[in-house]
Amino acid sequence: MSRPAAVLLLLVLAGCGSAEPAGPPDVGVEVGAQELSVRPVQYCLDGEGQRYDVTPPIVEVSPEATISLTVPEAVAERGWSVQVFDEQLEELLGDVDVPAGERVFEEITTSDVVPPAFYLVVVEDKGGDCEGFSGAWPVGFLRAGGDVGGPSSSSAPPAG
Repeated sequence: MSRPAAVLLLLVLAGCGSAEPAGPPDVGVEVGAQELSVRPVQYCLDGEGQRYDVTPPIVEVSPEATISLTVPEAVAERGWSVQVFDEQLEELLGDVDVPAGERVFEEITTSDVVPPAFYLVVVEDKGGDCEGFSGAWPVGFLRAGGDVGGPSSSSAPPAG
């Protein structure tokens, strides 16, 4: 094989499979100096809705700290929102739409939610290959004086 043909073959092979991740993407969360990646509890992967046995992380936070949420490009393109739940991840307290195409949302502080313990769930808009199934990434927050008991069942939060 000639050298230019070998280089071309390597370039073609290097590009194979790099367009789609092998697994579901994470959502980035940043509060003050804390940064973490949040795994989804459900996600549409390869045209099929998948549920994952994931325990949502819980972050201890100070009052008035800005919460920054960063989603993958594909989620931003489809659209997403942030659902606010109680400390048991059972009662929906609110829903905030994120402007179309935005990857980063920084419009919520740790004091915007009345209970000192709460969950935010990043919810991908429905559509795409899985029709009525969307991705969901929950993360818990605990302000001073709060208590996060965690979800009472293993069911995923409702997807919007």
